[in-house]
Amino acid sequence: MKGTDKLIEIEGLLENLMKSSHKGGILRIKVLYFCYLYQNLTVSMIIDKLGIKKTNFAIMSRELENDGCIIIKKSNFDKRCRMVEVTPKGMQELDSFIKKLESQIGATSMEVDSAIEILCKFLNRII
Repeated sequence: MKGTDKLIEIEGLLENLMKSSHKGGILRIKVLYFCYLYQNLTVSMIIDKLGIKKTNFAIMSRELENDGCIIIKKSNFDKRCRMVEVTPKGMQELDSFIKKLESQIGATSMEVDSAIEILCKFLNRII
């Protein structure tokens, strides 16, 4: 298989694995994770990293904000920009998901860990 075929296969397999680990919806976890990972980025930059529509992000971020998992506030540097902060409740939900996923995956070999690291670097470079 070509690289693009493998990437599509990997994405589908990962999504199925992640769905089985969280009943609140995979988009919820993805938004929460990216908000945590990119706390110094604006909302629009996070949306670009996620690769989702602005309306989908707005709906999910509003739900996360109403649940007390994130706080959206204006940037200190540019009042036109909005920044996202993950709350302790949001971190607890994310940690719980990650622990559950890690228990499903189990221990991985150094070879697998290295391959995942290389794939992440490659994807971050081209996105």
